[in-house]
Amino acid sequence: MVEFAVVLPILLLLLFGIIEMGLLLYDKAVVTNASREGARAGIVLKSPKATSTDVQNVVTNYTSNYLLTFGSQNTPSVTTSGTGGTFGQPLTVTVSYQYSGLALGRMVAPITGPITLSATTVMNNE
Repeated sequence: MVEFAVVLPILLLLLFGIIEMGLLLYDKAVVTNASREGARAGIVLKSPKATSTDVQNVVTNYTSNYLLTFGSQNTPSVTTSGTGGTFGQPLTVTVSYQYSGLALGRMVAPITGPITLSATTVMNNE
């Protein structure tokens, strides 16, 4: 019984660390996909061409639906360049999100600093 009491905190720390890393990787995938969705929305050939605000709205809607925030008020920041361009010109969409974590992430963040997840997608205008 004493061995269990000694090993249990280590096992729980390991278990919660694995869960926390899974959540972080999920949010990273969401940020990456949001930048792709924004870039796709911005490069499509239509009249009038998509504006920077249109691209930001697509990214914001995507992240609000899929990002796991656990009550955090952090919102992703979106920067674009090359919106409304002509055929073949690149459009760059960058999404950054400050990950706050579930339990371990919030305890470790004051020591290590915040974890910023970011993704950049470059696509050519149609």
